[in-house]
Amino acid sequence: MKQSRRNFLLKTGLFAVSAPILGQSLLSCTSATKTTEVADTLSGTGIDKFGIQLWTVKEDMAKDPLATLKALSSDGYKQIESFGGDKGIFWGYTPTEFKKILDDLGLEIVSSHVNPAYTTDLSLEEEFKKLSADAASIGVRYLINPFPGELKTDAEWQKVAEGLNRQGQITKAAGLKTGYHNHHIEFLPTAEGSIPEELLLKGTDKDLVDFELDLYWNIKAGQQPADWFTNYADRYKLVHVKDLYKAEKVAEIEAAEKAEGFWPAGASTTIGNGRIDFPSILKDAKNHGVEYFIVEQERFDDSTPLQDVKKDAEYMKSFKFA
Repeated sequence: MKQSRRNFLLKTGLFAVSAPILGQSLLSCTSATKTTEVADTLSGTGIDKFGIQLWTVKEDMAKDPLATLKALSSDGYKQIESFGGDKGIFWGYTPTEFKKILDDLGLEIVSSHVNPAYTTDLSLEEEFKKLSADAASIGVRYLINPFPGELKTDAEWQKVAEGLNRQGQITKAAGLKTGYHNHHIEFLPTAEGSIPEELLLKGTDKDLVDFELDLYWNIKAGQQPADWFTNYADRYKLVHVKDLYKAEKVAEIEAAEKAEGFWPAGASTTIGNGRIDFPSILKDAKNHGVEYFIVEQERFDDSTPLQDVKKDAEYMKSFKFA
């Protein structure tokens, strides 16, 4: 059975978080090492290393993690971004076992989405410290807050920023960094008229917290990614490369499918099949400090996740910046 984002968040308690959350941390590598890693990821014209958010293939990972990871490696993915499902971010393996599996497949885990409750629930601090240490031990660069809940006031979002700064101190001590990932809600005005994404960017310490811009959600909310890359240069270090159907198809989907709460009907598609101008947008991203390009897809029309991620990988392998 396919699981919606909303149902997953409900199941894992993310909707039950009483206050906002945002993570932060500091990269463990030296500046020289970091420069080499970025050079390995980006060539003059394209992206040599690209990753995938495992949420895209969550059902396959739940059934057979090893077979799914083998398929992703065969498709050409070099990096993965995990998430905190029932088996944890290491999918039931110890950190060392998981790293060995990835190493053998030519993959590396660069980041993971984690439980947002770590940001505001102090009773989980020791658990988060252990997760940070485990992640750092196998080279993970980022632990990312994926969604703080349906927040409506400046005070709620400012509390998230405070929590992210606290998390950032923990991850910095462990040798990695915290990140924050947006949906559409971060670009909708609060009761006071503020934009939550700006509250988070301005309320967090840039030495502790970086951001992951989900291009699909940013554009679906009526934003221009270039504005955010320009206005907040070097704050966004990761992007979700996720395409959005053209307007006519989105209208068709929204007319036929009921929205889940405040979530708009899902309208992602294979990369290159939608409306997003990736050559231009990803060039802006690269020029303003983005280092990791993570494929994600949540809708699969007349296809399967494993079939579509192969198409996504083909696009990324032939991708050229504008």
